[in-house]
Amino acid sequence: MSAADSPTPHESFDGPAPRLIATDLDGTLLRDDKTVSPRTVAALAAAEAAGIEVFFVTGRPARWMGVVSDHLASHGMAIVGNGAAVFDLRAGTLIEAFPLPESDALAVAHALREAVPGTAFAVERTAVFRREPAYEAPDPDGPGACAPIETLLAEDRDQPVLKMLAKHPTLNPDDFLATALAVAGRQAEITRSSETALLEISGAGVSKATTLAKCCAERGVTAAEVVAFGDMPN
Repeated sequence: MSAADSPTPHESFDGPAPRLIATDLDGTLLRDDKTVSPRTVAALAAAEAAGIEVFFVTGRPARWMGVVSDHLASHGMAIVGNGAAVFDLRAGTLIEAFPLPESDALAVAHALREAVPGTAFAVERTAVFRREPAYEAPDPDGPGACAPIETLLAEDRDQPVLKMLAKHPTLNPDDFLATALAVAGRQAEITRSSETALLEISGAGVSKATTLAKCCAERGVTAAEVVAFGDMPN
């Protein structure tokens, strides 16, 4: 189909005009080198100029949101940690958190470690990342970073647990997820967004979708007025 033959937005879209765009980052908004293309930057600016609010919705923690810091314009709202928190990136402030309770995190960790020996865990809080020694670190460790999961969950209690991560060195990612859901799926929201055996564990009922729905309801935006983009199971 040539450009001249392409349908106009009105002809190709059957529904109310969008009021909010919700976009994932990795594998969606970001290119493979974690940059944002000029075309995408222009599209975000055009959406904003048309009165459409843009939400970044990601599994990333807030500390990894620098990839979009140069492209915020007025759209600085982000749902991070797979729905565990809402941040205003422009102000650098936490708006609301939906944490994973320590007791549920421990129950999931114990069940998963029993079902899949060799599983290693890490904990992501609002501003702190801590890991077990066997968990390969994506970032340089801070003081006291390495400890068993029981200790990690007992530390830094002034910050809510946004999510717990579970990693296995050899399992198939889908098999790992299926096992986790079978042994602990009632106590937490468990998903994945990596090509490796890495699970992301949030509070029960907490997901990108639930937090996005809450933010939309607060703005009087219906589901029919949202356009969402994403690429992985989370």
